[in-house]
Amino acid sequence: MARMVGTVVGLPRRARRHYDGVVVASRVLAFSGLVALVGMLPWLSANDPALTILRATSDEREPTPEALEAIRERLGLGDGPLGSIGHWLGGVLRGDLGTSWVSGGDVAPGTLDAFSVSLGLMGAALLVSLLVATLLTLPAMRAGLRGEPRPRGGAVAALLTSLPEYLLAPVLLLTLAVYAGLLPPYGWGRAAQVVLPALTLGLPGGGLLGGLLADAVTATFNERWVATWTTTGISRAALARAVLRRALAPLCGQVGLVVVGLTGGAVATEQIFAIPGIGRTLLSSATAQDVPSLQAGILLLLALAVGVGALAELVRRWLLGAAVGTPLPAPPPVRRPGRSAGVIAVLGSLVLMGMVCAGIGRNPLATGYERLEVPSLALPLGGDALGRDVLARVAHGAVSTTTTALVVCLACFLVAMLVGLVPRAAMGFTEVANAAPPVLAGLVVAAVTGPSALGAAVAVGCVAWAPLASHAGSLVREVRQRPDVALAPVLGEGRARITLTRVVPAIAPPLARHAALRLPGIALALAGLGFLGLGAQAPTPDWGLALAEALPYIERAPWAVAAPASALVALAVTAVATSRVNMSVERRRGVGDG
Repeated sequence: MARMVGTVVGLPRRARRHYDGVVVASRVLAFSGLVALVGMLPWLSANDPALTILRATSDEREPTPEALEAIRERLGLGDGPLGSIGHWLGGVLRGDLGTSWVSGGDVAPGTLDAFSVSLGLMGAALLVSLLVATLLTLPAMRAGLRGEPRPRGGAVAALLTSLPEYLLAPVLLLTLAVYAGLLPPYGWGRAAQVVLPALTLGLPGGGLLGGLLADAVTATFNERWVATWTTTGISRAALARAVLRRALAPLCGQVGLVVVGLTGGAVATEQIFAIPGIGRTLLSSATAQDVPSLQAGILLLLALAVGVGALAELVRRWLLGAAVGTPLPAPPPVRRPGRSAGVIAVLGSLVLMGMVCAGIGRNPLATGYERLEVPSLALPLGGDALGRDVLARVAHGAVSTTTTALVVCLACFLVAMLVGLVPRAAMGFTEVANAAPPVLAGLVVAAVTGPSALGAAVAVGCVAWAPLASHAGSLVREVRQRPDVALAPVLGEGRARITLTRVVPAIAPPLARHAALRLPGIALALAGLGFLGLGAQAPTPDWGLALAEALPYIERAPWAVAAPASALVALAVTAVATSRVNMSVERRRGVGDG
């Protein structure tokens, strides 16, 4: 990031204006395209909205062409896609969020009520996240004030970050509600019912923020100005405030993304704990293909994202004060351990391979066992609610999920290669895709095509390319500054030849390594959509689907939940550990953070 900022600042004023203009145009076009996509959902849906509304509002009325045409005119569908978007936006400006295709009623009251519930849950989860982040940052702050060297990263932060909400929720439900009996397992309305969902959402967010902030504090203490301030005899409290302010400024955007994710990414949490929030409402709308309800929910989430982003920018400017607009120096590299992460990555891979090897030869569809049969020699991981072999379903689910993830990963790699060649023009689209959780894309795809494994793959691919494209853009900028590439036009080489013979071969290997690291995360996202019913459908063996099918029987047959959950935990921890090993290797090779 520092390299990119330095590159932009070093450009002539006219070139900087052109750069900023392209970026702003890209962002405006991307946001406008997203709004247009939401507005066109009725046209993209496979269902006829007029027929759907007619059946929802009247059982006796015949679907005559005249009746259907009248409904289409009322919905603004008679003037084509552009007319539909204009009609929808006009209604939004008047406070009309549309008519439900399922109930035939106004979607605004129910959507706003659900959104207010999610905002309350977000507030509670944010408190948990801030508390966890504070606890994770304190050791780094203490070590910095004492002048003690401290390696970058932390096992606790990595573990919390690696656990997706749909996996953490059953674990907390099983331990704190079922076994310990300390908290109510389901519902909403009482203070005690907020604790489990707030922990489910807040712990991963706190792990992410705590890890980032602890690393930033450690890096800030290595900057030269800290040593200068220390020699002048400044108090520890003043130094701690200055370091925290410097470390927080570049993380404001990440905090904003976490806040938005706590609201929009709470679909699984609200579904598991039966919370009537916007996530659960969106899931119901997508499953029923109730496009107007889905449009209203997504619009509220977009408004929240814009508002939180603007607030995060204001906070960043306040933290920087007079330094706003001044390129800050990149912090010195901090030591990062790689041996323990490598051991964890190997162990996690061995666990997954062991599960696959033990169960791949077994039948995942046969129902010849007792329902919820306890583990035994014949059934090492027990049976599920239909009497199927859990080990077989986990093993075959690993193969199907990994195969799909490989295809999605390859597609994202190719898209990132193409997009990375035009980083300025694609910046807005990259930012929008990077900020959207896979579940939101899954909801949109499910509303159009219905839930399916292919739809889940398309949804994950729609957002998973963005981090790779950002990396590709950074690599392209670095390669184009190399002396041999800068001198190539003087030697008579055209732009296309330079790109194909010099730029692409230079960026492909590191981008391929990055794509390989994204593979476990893509698999987790696919499993998450399967868990929500937006991915593979029964009886397909899928990790997320197996976890969702076993969850209602968590009290009677915890082993049915523990098996797919253990596989997902192993995959998540392996993903985080592998990424840390790669970052350690890149540092030893002399690759910076930019």
